[in-house]
Amino acid sequence: MMAMGDRDATEALRAEIGVDAEAAGALPERARESQPDQTLPDDVMIILPVRNMVLFPTMVVPLAVGRDGSVTAAQEAAKRERPLGIVLQRDAAIDAPGPDDMYKVGTLANVVRYVTAPDGSHHIVCQGIERFRIIDFVSGYPFMAARVDRIAAADAPESAETEAKAQLLRERATAAFHLLPQIPQEIVAAIQSITSGSVLADAVAALMDLKIQEKQEVLEIEDVDARLDRVLTLLNHRIAVLRISREIGEQTKESMDERQREFILREQMRQIRKELGEEDDKAREIAELTDAISKADMPEEAEKQALKELKRLERMPEAAAEYSMVRTYLDTLIELPWAVADAAAIDIARAREILDADHYGLEKVKRRILEFLAVRKLAPEGKSPILCFVGPPGVGKTSLGQSIARAMDRQFVRASLGGVHDEAEIRGHRRTYIGALPGTIIQSIRKAGSRDCVFMLDEMDKLGTSGFHGDPSSALLEVLDPEQNSTFRDNYLGVPFDLSRVFFIGTANVLDGIPGPLRDRMEVIDLAGYTEDEKLEIATRYLVRRQLEANGLSDEQCEITEAALRAIIRGYTREAGCRNLERQIGAVFRRVAMQVAEGAAEHVRIDASDLHAILGALKFENEVAMRTSVAGVATGLAWTPSGGDILFVEAARVPGSGKLILTGQLGDVMKESAQAALSLVKARAERLGLKDVAFDKLDIHIHVPAGAIPKDGPSAGVAMFTALVSLLSDLPVREDLAMTGEISLRGLVLPIGGVKEKVVAAARAGIRTVMLPARNRKDLEDVPASARDQVRFVWLETVDDATRAALHGEVATA
Repeated sequence: MMAMGDRDATEALRAEIGVDAEAAGALPERARESQPDQTLPDDVMIILPVRNMVLFPTMVVPLAVGRDGSVTAAQEAAKRERPLGIVLQRDAAIDAPGPDDMYKVGTLANVVRYVTAPDGSHHIVCQGIERFRIIDFVSGYPFMAARVDRIAAADAPESAETEAKAQLLRERATAAFHLLPQIPQEIVAAIQSITSGSVLADAVAALMDLKIQEKQEVLEIEDVDARLDRVLTLLNHRIAVLRISREIGEQTKESMDERQREFILREQMRQIRKELGEEDDKAREIAELTDAISKADMPEEAEKQALKELKRLERMPEAAAEYSMVRTYLDTLIELPWAVADAAAIDIARAREILDADHYGLEKVKRRILEFLAVRKLAPEGKSPILCFVGPPGVGKTSLGQSIARAMDRQFVRASLGGVHDEAEIRGHRRTYIGALPGTIIQSIRKAGSRDCVFMLDEMDKLGTSGFHGDPSSALLEVLDPEQNSTFRDNYLGVPFDLSRVFFIGTANVLDGIPGPLRDRMEVIDLAGYTEDEKLEIATRYLVRRQLEANGLSDEQCEITEAALRAIIRGYTREAGCRNLERQIGAVFRRVAMQVAEGAAEHVRIDASDLHAILGALKFENEVAMRTSVAGVATGLAWTPSGGDILFVEAARVPGSGKLILTGQLGDVMKESAQAALSLVKARAERLGLKDVAFDKLDIHIHVPAGAIPKDGPSAGVAMFTALVSLLSDLPVREDLAMTGEISLRGLVLPIGGVKEKVVAAARAGIRTVMLPARNRKDLEDVPASARDQVRFVWLETVDDATRAALHGEVATA
């Protein structure tokens, strides 16, 4: 039984929550009328499951009753004036808890008041009586019911030790209340008046801000001394937290705005976590960043900048907009490969094997690469040259870079410069801009994870021009210049980064598209187109195998003959590289894959005769014999960005007044070549046997077919002169002969460029004799041996040499 002071404390608690003691047991009439007339055995208790609330003996609390079973249970208890078993359910999310969802220890309580609100909601006020333990649940009622074992409070007088613990708890509870703002004095007086240690422990536990599981733990402790010890432990911890919170609040309450308030709350949380022994995420993050910076092996300037930003991050709240920006910047600095790893020894023999295995031909290019590797092996600290591979698409520029990286045992990264028009894409954005990022160079090196990687700058001839976004080609100067790239400064980083150990390789289709200052810093290596024999070897070694795997075929399922490959090369592709060749091989294999997948065949052999049904009619035929079978047509050689090609110069004469008509989308240079050729023919008419030709009564029409394609360049003079002489003398040009070269009005044949590409194109088109300017003899060594072996060369000093070889068959190959 409670002492008189205990009853007073209970009355104070009742008054605090607004409970009328005289209304205990009152049940509204509507509630009484709605209850079924059903009796319960004396040993069966009505159970009311509750969420997130633990009722202690002698405590008075209001409850909102919402579930149907709970409403029925509360009404039955109020109607029968029977105690109600208040039991906490383990998971608050369960709407219909079962026996396994309930704790086994609860509190018997009297229903002091039952109220049905105007909105239809039900409320009760309960006063705890004593603890009980559930033995088993009883079914058959519209509410939960169970047989219970009551845990009565001890009637024996409390020991001196218990009274001492109760007195200490009373003092500690009073101290805790004084740390709380606006605590009702009635609560403090009620606690002071409680004399029973058991009631005091329950009252303090009920009033403390504890986790619901901790309150249930206190409820389940039957021994008074053990319960007092547990409540004292929890209360001491709470007092420590309250004191720290008050100290922090007193230190930081002056000049508080919204941001300061947020910082204070986070600082309080940090201090609380520190006192609780919990790990501080931000402190751990700062410690990890500090350790990472020390291990990144940054230069002094970069490390100083990183530590400066780290201090800013430490003072900054995590919710600040700039927090993620600073963190991203620090991550970038940390992840950059500032230190150079110990490079593996370069094996020249292994490098030669890799280059030979990956690429067929290209002997000059391979030799230059091996020379570079040899120099790097002997002088590891030397400055890396900037190689630039220039050639048509599909000749293997990018794959050469990958082979170099494999031969050097280095990481390979590639960045395409095609269409880059913003200088910030090279140098990076300043961090003052939203969404700022490092430039392409720094991002790629960060991705490679190595400062001595092989870096390929692809499509350099397609770099954007200067504009209001800056000049990206000028930004590349600092990247590629060995004299200054050791201190390359990215705008995002704000500190220098050493690029001198990076092996840069550039690629381009046309050298003229690269700005002069940028071209001056690179060593240009030309990659000419492949001859028919080289394409056959490349297809046999690489393309067939790659396309078989790409289309899910094996050697046992598909076979393609050498004749078929040659037919594809000659009749279905006309290019310097091998990209279209690989596409056509892939088209053939796709047809085979369809037959194998349908079960129509297990093994298919593709020969030249099968290509028409798969690829259609020939796309390219030998037009040289057909076009040059009449007088007035000459076969010329031209250079294009995709390699060499042949073109036809056609001339016709009609009665007129001596005009020169030019068609075929000719540029200014070719128009001037045509005018010079006609003037030269007129000047040499008697020597050429054309003295009877009345030029003033003829209109000469020169046409270069494929008029939709613009054509220009200083190499068509010889072809135009020969076509005019053939027309006026009515002698056809030899069908297996092609020519290139520019002429002067004195009849000299001037040297031209692109000899290698033009000779390869002539060999590819089936030309057997090529006329070249004599001053281009030195360029013959650049022509692949396979192309040189297929054609004969006629060296032209004057136009007379051209007419003798082209019209009269006097071929001298000296």
